[in-house]
Amino acid sequence: MSAYRFRRAHRLLKTDEFSSVFSLRLSRSNATFQVSARPNELGHARLGLVVGRKVHKRAVRRNYIKRTVREWFRLNRQTLPDMDFVVRAKVPFTRAERTEVITALSSLFAKLARCRVSSSS
Repeated sequence: MSAYRFRRAHRLLKTDEFSSVFSLRLSRSNATFQVSARPNELGHARLGLVVGRKVHKRAVRRNYIKRTVREWFRLNRQTLPDMDFVVRAKVPFTRAERTEVITALSSLFAKLARCRVSSSS
């Protein structure tokens, strides 16, 4: 059970950590998200989130987007490569669209994981 916790060690917290992921420019996007990645030497994946006011002016909606992405990451963290990921939301979504959005997010992470494998060999 504790293997599925979303601890502080699995989060990107500092501006420098976000900047280093953005500077590598390894990213994939779709209509809802842009996911950037950078390899790390920590032995586990980490997540950073960017959901600005341009996505939705209400904090409740922005927080729902962040909760949804964090929950997906928490459940799938053990299958991800040792990379820092930053997820940037582009548009808001509702509970009715949640399954489609989660599927789209999963495909972006899978594409980035394949890029990692191909670039390391």
